[in-house]
Amino acid sequence: MSTVVDGMQSLSPTEPHATHAFRIAMAAGESSGDLLAGLLLGGLNSQQVAHQAYGIGGPLMQAQGFEVWRSYQELAVRGYVEVLRHYRRIVGIRKQLAAMLLADKPSMFIGVDAPDFNLDLELQLRSKGIKTVHFVSPSIWAWRPARLEKIKQACDHVLCIFPFEPSIYAQAGVASTFVGHPLADIMPMEPDQVGARLKLNLPADKPVVALLPGSRQSEIAQLAPQFLQAARLMHQARSDLLFVLPVAPAMMSQVQSMVARAGLTDVDWLHVLDGQSHVALAACDVTLIASGTATLEAALSKRPMVIAYRMPQLSWQIMKRKRLQPWVGLPNILAQSFVVPELLQDQASPASLAEKTLAWLDNPAAYDHVRTRFAEVHDSLRMNTPVIASEAIQRIANASGQA
Repeated sequence: MSTVVDGMQSLSPTEPHATHAFRIAMAAGESSGDLLAGLLLGGLNSQQVAHQAYGIGGPLMQAQGFEVWRSYQELAVRGYVEVLRHYRRIVGIRKQLAAMLLADKPSMFIGVDAPDFNLDLELQLRSKGIKTVHFVSPSIWAWRPARLEKIKQACDHVLCIFPFEPSIYAQAGVASTFVGHPLADIMPMEPDQVGARLKLNLPADKPVVALLPGSRQSEIAQLAPQFLQAARLMHQARSDLLFVLPVAPAMMSQVQSMVARAGLTDVDWLHVLDGQSHVALAACDVTLIASGTATLEAALSKRPMVIAYRMPQLSWQIMKRKRLQPWVGLPNILAQSFVVPELLQDQASPASLAEKTLAWLDNPAAYDHVRTRFAEVHDSLRMNTPVIASEAIQRIANASGQA
């Protein structure tokens, strides 16, 4: 039988998963984790590995047969101040999940990203003999290097999505495998700009700027007003510019209100899209974009960009003190240089955002150079992640006699 306790489904040993020798518990903390875990599960399914997977996840995991005990959206909180507001609730979810997994031990636990949630859970489970894997290395190379010791204690293995990470773990005595980045497998080396513009009803002969102020409510609140003001300044400088603003359905009301306050509701040069961020990046010539996973997608789309980020001042002061590298954006971290501009906090003024974005359109040589660099990044990350990650999971399980 199954029961529901405080929103989380509890499975007894008589449930169908008990018929599988290989049982995988997982916890994904946001939409990107749902994507990664879904691809991993798809790799196991494609290789016909008999397994049962369950825990915290989302629709992409569920589409691969995952039993969702709780939605990943309950863990999708970012920033120190923001996490503090939800701390007790998130810790309660972690305690409940740990108790359920220790009462009916899985063959393996895979924590997918969300290190603040998953590392403590992995530490507890591993101390009780459960094999633990962390998929997506925490950013130990950018900030919080002290996490390495905790990872060593909490994880039997780390699946890395960037090629420079395994050497860091090897020096610390942590087993790891580079599995490539799944977006690099999914996205074509040369996006179909013409087809994307047709899909969005955009002309082929006008420059297009994609505005991507983030996917979380807090990010949009901090960046969307600046992006909209920057778009107005850019259009005043170049009247032929068109702008696309893809918005997640849950954020549409918030963004439309901001567009109205900016006086841009009825202009014919700004197109607010219902989702379709992937299409917007393929269609555009340059993007003004919030720091995060989307910047890597923009790089894989070979689109020059200006990276921006703003957060509550207290969170920014804490984060700034912990930074180990001069770069924040993933494209710059991978290139180990400022191949694209980063405008953070007070630097992310509408005037500066507009100036840096227009600069890409006025410098063809720089434009072509950065596209070449992004093609090199794309090639370095293509590894058929679903298959390589699932093979790594099987090796770890076989080594411990769990599969």
